Amino acid sequence: MDISTLLGFIVGFGFILLGNAIEGGKISQITQPTAFMIVVGGTIGAVLIQHPMEIIKAAVGNLKLVFQPPHDPSQELIDEIVKYATIARKDGILALEPLAPKASDPFLARALMMAVDGADSKQMREVLEQMIHHVEQSGDDSGKAFEACGGYAPTIGIIGAVLGLIQVMQNLTDIAKVGEGIATAFVATIYGVGFANIIFLPFGTKIKLRTREMVAVKTLILEGALSIQEGMNPKIVKDRLASFAPGHHGDSHAKEGAA
Repeated sequence: MDISTLLGFIVGFGFILLGNAIEGGKISQITQPTAFMIVVGGTIGAVLIQHPMEIIKAAVGNLKLVFQPPHDPSQELIDEIVKYATIARKDGILALEPLAPKASDPFLARALMMAVDGADSKQMREVLEQMIHHVEQSGDDSGKAFEACGGYAPTIGIIGAVLGLIQVMQNLTDIAKVGEGIATAFVATIYGVGFANIIFLPFGTKIKLRTREMVAVKTLILEGALSIQEGMNPKIVKDRLASFAPGHHGDSHAKEGAA
């Protein structure tokens, strides 16, 4: 699991509960199944109305990006692409035909097969950039879906609080129950604001960041496949791809060259 996500949950919810305890509150006071149902159900309903089902499914599928540990495969991919460039330079592009399907990344395999099949650089760039755009669009739409949840949740929480207050106002004869009812009613507001700012909005942003990293890696693969298709020298391929890798590999190469 991504350590920052885990720490975020522990710190975020932990300090809220700790602060509640310091103020003399109890967990049972903010554990209201009805409020939870109103906030979560209402928020999901609003997002379902706003977004097509395809985007909702993609958002659920991309939820794994929030929890999976970060991994930058750039250096491994650069080494692999340079290996393919060396083989193509020595034995010709057709020598990659039996190797391409075994590539570590399906996108790289697709790009290599296009080069082997004789696609020109313009065709390769158009097709592969369209695939990259699809990944980018999917991640952006998924992030926006969770951000929409973050926008609706506080308002739905207010609706839950008002519903609770309506019930309280109908029983004003018992003052003790009035105070208890008002306190319970505002739990829905806590849920709405809490879920929005600790879960939904951070999830949306993290999905977008992870998608940006994926796009950077796929762009690296695209440029590597085009370099192989053009018959570029493997050493030049390595230096060229370093500038596309996340993590500023290009800066480190520049420093080494300056040294």
